[in-house]
Amino acid sequence: MKDHRRFLALAASLAVLVGCTAPPDGQIRQSRTNAFTAYWPVQGANGKLRVAVKDLIDIQGTVTTAGSEYIAKNARPAAQDAKCLQIIRERNIPIVGKTNLTEMAVTVSGENTYFGTPKNRFSGRGEVIPGGSSSGSAVAVKYGMADVAIGTDTAGSIRVPAACCGVWGLKTTFGLVPIEGVFPISPKNLDTVGPLARNVKHLVQGMDLLERGFAAKYAQAVREKPTAGQIKIGRLYLTGTDPLIDKAIDDELMAKGFKLVNLSPAFRKQWDQGQRDGKVIAAADAWISDRPYSKVKGVNFLTKAVFALGEVEYKLRYKDALKRREQWRRALRETFEKVDLIAVPTLQGLPPKFPFWGSNVIFELRVFNMQNTTGVNYAGNPALAVPIPLSLPVKGKTKTAPVTSLQLVGPRYSEAELLNAGRLLERKP
Repeated sequence: MKDHRRFLALAASLAVLVGCTAPPDGQIRQSRTNAFTAYWPVQGANGKLRVAVKDLIDIQGTVTTAGSEYIAKNARPAAQDAKCLQIIRERNIPIVGKTNLTEMAVTVSGENTYFGTPKNRFSGRGEVIPGGSSSGSAVAVKYGMADVAIGTDTAGSIRVPAACCGVWGLKTTFGLVPIEGVFPISPKNLDTVGPLARNVKHLVQGMDLLERGFAAKYAQAVREKPTAGQIKIGRLYLTGTDPLIDKAIDDELMAKGFKLVNLSPAFRKQWDQGQRDGKVIAAADAWISDRPYSKVKGVNFLTKAVFALGEVEYKLRYKDALKRREQWRRALRETFEKVDLIAVPTLQGLPPKFPFWGSNVIFELRVFNMQNTTGVNYAGNPALAVPIPLSLPVKGKTKTAPVTSLQLVGPRYSEAELLNAGRLLERKP
């Protein structure tokens, strides 16, 4: 623990200095929002979905940059598409570009100093972080540059940007969608591929491009439970959550008519442990998978800091965290015998603004500790980030803006049921 604290103190001190430097001269901006590393707008898509693909996923003939200057300048173009794009290719769906992300998908604010940080503005709050790592994916669908974005989620990388940008994001069951051809962070434990969209309709269509037969599964879920009153949701309250966010979530669930059951303090302790263990595995596996980049000139300091943290976590806590995983999975299975879904905030607070000097280790840790997503990856379960209206005091008035997010967690392979619940939440009374 002392080594861990010494590392953080050193990294924080260096990060303040690094964060004050100007962006590199080679900074590339593909659009006014910085949503893409490469943008190929489609003219006349003839009613077909426009799909964007995170630049962590191989597209034949293009370099998978992983949001990194070093990789962009030194890697060869992909020899073939990633497996998760097979259905998209079969159906001849237009791919409009490769979306931006945090370098190598290991930081959480959404900052990218080389390709430019994706812009995320909200009325009354100005510009806030887009969230990472699938920052460009969330921004692309938010501003209508794509109907569906295919992202990846290792510790919250779909749900956190969805929460920050006020869009929908689905983290899929571990192993459901193939990850061959996806830049590895935690391929044996946490890595998943899933869709982001502005609405449930497009999210369902996106999921149908990732799993064969999903549209039929979703239609069946709608038939089996067409009303909110048929769905029992376990509500979990977590220490440190902004009371306004908890109230917004409760108000929305009650207004739509879901059956609500408060989950026990004992389960909250299990959730908290799952969060801690998931964070250990995420950091350690990033180091295991990508540690050669920690010694390469041209890789961002923050990225190297995460790899250094991962090495510490691997040596101190990794094996014990893996040993506890089955216990956490069992706790979830037992809970899902009592409820259909679990509801928690995606983030414990509102998405913050970047510091004036840019991101640094302290700021990244602050955002990382806000997210309630990592324990879900640790278990391998699916989860849906749902934009929820939140009333905020703005200049003496109350203003409503979709800047907070509900996370619904389901049993393994319950993506259709999650999106059915999302449909009911999206529907106006």
